Amino acid sequence: MSSFRIFDIAGSGMAAQSVRLNTVASNLANADSVGGDAASVYRARHPVFEAVRQATTGARAADGNGGAVRVRGIVESDAAPTARYEPGNPLANAEGYVYAPNVNVVEEMVDMISASRSYQNNVEVMDTAKSLLMATLRLGQS
Repeated sequence: MSSFRIFDIAGSGMAAQSVRLNTVASNLANADSVGGDAASVYRARHPVFEAVRQATTGARAADGNGGAVRVRGIVESDAAPTARYEPGNPLANAEGYVYAPNVNVVEEMVDMISASRSYQNNVEVMDTAKSLLMATLRLGQS
């Protein structure tokens, strides 16, 4: 495996965590929105990641060295929205109910912290790999 492949792998992890952070931000931004119909109210979204194994060329092609992570898609939660009785709300249905999204703010904050730390870890991997490559290049200098 090429020494530079580590940058591709860490970069794909950073891109995936960026998507995760964006979906968390979207969920938090819509946490307080309401709708008059349970079918039309915002539903929490979550990315689905997929590990990608890539074979190297040559004699070691069968062992599947290398890899990455990619976002396979973004799925909506199937949990039911919360019905709240608010007859004065202009969005209320005929019975006086509005529907709130199925976004759990505490879970979203934990997910945001986890995604942020995963992103930071990938940055550290890239920084360490860069430092090691630079130290290798300096070996011949004297």
